[in-house]
Amino acid sequence: MDTFEEFDQPLGPEKSAGGIIAHAFEIYKGVFLYAIVAVLISSAVSFLVQPISGFNSADLMGEMKDTGDSLPNFWAIPGFAFYSGLSALGSLLVTPLYVGVIYIANKYNLQEPISFSDLFIGYRQNFLNIILYSLVAGILITIAMAMCFLPVFLVFPLLLLGYPILLFENATVSQAFSKSFAIAKDNYGTFLGTSVLGFLISVAGVFLCVIGLIFTMLFYLVVMYSAYCAFCGRPRPVLLKN
Repeated sequence: MDTFEEFDQPLGPEKSAGGIIAHAFEIYKGVFLYAIVAVLISSAVSFLVQPISGFNSADLMGEMKDTGDSLPNFWAIPGFAFYSGLSALGSLLVTPLYVGVIYIANKYNLQEPISFSDLFIGYRQNFLNIILYSLVAGILITIAMAMCFLPVFLVFPLLLLGYPILLFENATVSQAFSKSFAIAKDNYGTFLGTSVLGFLISVAGVFLCVIGLIFTMLFYLVVMYSAYCAFCGRPRPVLLKN
């Protein structure tokens, strides 16, 4: 991990859930169009997975109808196993786009010019660690969901700073988890409140005829950036490595 020191610079929120959410909201208003592009690209990848895998969702509906109240055997449906694996791989490969949204949020906060290519910085900077972090974080969230839905909200705060640390500090997977966990543990109440509020705002688009999710679902990424600014200081501009 590159040598990094916390700074005391302006344009960062106070260390409170309300301050972080307000800061994130002000930034999101300036970068939401890039977030929409990231959502559309991610959705396009998801839509392409089904025809490539040979899986037919109609078969799934038929299996559920035949089994009635009992849980259908998903793995017996032709193409489902391949579809699941390909879908998981596609989800991992689009995660650098989410890091790109955080990068754009930082440039907007620093009042630097933004270009469309900034959205893809995660494919040029620390790509492997971003993918591996997303994989491990996804496994942790899946385990929490398997235990019950509520533990997911207890895990989210611990992961809040992971992506910003990977981007701004060029950290490894273990360093990103370690630093994010350490800061969240010492400020858990604030991180929990920030995570819950950020999540609720991100899914609020479902009440706007569902399609509104396109406009709100990546708000949580900007919350990650604002939380990073609050607890680690406003980051320096990212210097791309050749």
